[in-house]
Amino acid sequence: MHLATYQIILITVYAFIAINDSLISNTLTQPAIAGMISGLIMGDLKTGLMVGGTLQLMRLGIAAFGGASVPDYFTGAVLGTAFAVISGKGPEYGIGLAVPVSLLMLQLDVVARFCNVFLLHRIDTAIEKMQIKRIPRLVLSGSFLWGFSRAIPILLMLILGDVAVVAMTESMPEWLMTGLKTAGGVLPVVGVGILLRYLPTKQYIPFLLLGFFLAAYLQVPMLGVSIIGLVAAMIVFKRDSKNGGSEAQAVSANESTFEGGFDGDE
Repeated sequence: MHLATYQIILITVYAFIAINDSLISNTLTQPAIAGMISGLIMGDLKTGLMVGGTLQLMRLGIAAFGGASVPDYFTGAVLGTAFAVISGKGPEYGIGLAVPVSLLMLQLDVVARFCNVFLLHRIDTAIEKMQIKRIPRLVLSGSFLWGFSRAIPILLMLILGDVAVVAMTESMPEWLMTGLKTAGGVLPVVGVGILLRYLPTKQYIPFLLLGFFLAAYLQVPMLGVSIIGLVAAMIVFKRDSKNGGSEAQAVSANESTFEGGFDGDE
């Protein structure tokens, strides 16, 4: 399959808009959303959802704190979906390519943030000098720089990828293709493992085992397991709310009989 010009333009424009949206709602840059939209543009929604959904699982256990940068799974989902459709090798191939792309784009994320810090100092100087008309232009320049930090690399990779990806996939040995597919299947487990590491898993092990049993042995679809998980969450929430209410009443009773202190000191 070859990329059409309108597909390259639409994906590039989407990347520009989405990365700027990440400063407001952080919705369009979610890998699942990016894979879905890229899949729609490429004409293969299923592959887009599989690539984006898998990268979403990997992203769940990772967050940027302070000035830290994390792998850009948004760009990985966009390009992984496009390359998977172009090559015709399936979503596993796209996932395998998306991971190194995400790690590479991490470096460009640092460069984009650095450029915006430079503009921010210019804005501070304009405020000190009361140059009000310069401020909107500088802010808009920062938005363009932030958008181009993803739009330009994606545009270049899509232009080169139409020929380069097909040639690369045709010349790849079978062992390398098998390795990429294996990595694409294992990486979601790594993401879920990282997520479970930071969740209170020990006290919810029975629910974890129940979900595994339903999915692995009874072949219950993910929607069915999710509904059972929702029911379990509602039961736990109701139980904890009841216990929390009792504890709050006990604390309130103790406070009502307390004498002295700041309020009772007379």
